[in-house]
Amino acid sequence: MRNKIRAAVIGIGLTAVSVLATGGSASSHGYTDSPISRQKLCANGTVTGCGAIQYEPQSVEGPKGFPAGGPADGLICAGGNSQFAELDDPRGGNWPATKVNAGQSYTFNWRFTASHATTDFRYYITRNGWNPGQKLTRASLEPQPFLTVPYHGQRPPSSLSHAGTLPSGKSGKHLILAVWTIADTGNAFYACSDVSF
Repeated sequence: MRNKIRAAVIGIGLTAVSVLATGGSASSHGYTDSPISRQKLCANGTVTGCGAIQYEPQSVEGPKGFPAGGPADGLICAGGNSQFAELDDPRGGNWPATKVNAGQSYTFNWRFTASHATTDFRYYITRNGWNPGQKLTRASLEPQPFLTVPYHGQRPPSSLSHAGTLPSGKSGKHLILAVWTIADTGNAFYACSDVSF
């Protein structure tokens, strides 16, 4: 019996070491709350029927390298994680949206539950004519981020804000995709925020 318990403890320890060594998600990490992200709307109960993401809004982690790499089209808001598929559901274009103005100065805010060495933060926005009733694809987004914040391998504090300017020439409903790229793993964190100009 002792050998079985000892073997189980060793097995659990090796699994934990393996997850950490490969950059796997052993704990949770971060999300945007300004503009409020879909995962935060689920966590605070504003949106219901969200599944597992309501308990861990900080866990939307997927492959880095967006847009050349990263999650597949239609799976971007969930970071390619099937357990968070509710984030990719457009809900008929009815996600609550933060009211903003084209060309305005805006402060983007992240909340972190675990700090990682960071390459940068990038913010993308949907093209004019985007259909908010469809899943997010690369073709839905402007090809270049409208804001990039280099972070040079530093680790962010528990809360971090970036000042930027929202693109001009936007009206109606749009989606902002925030990507937090990790420097020392193969992953990034993704957060989709619905906005209304």
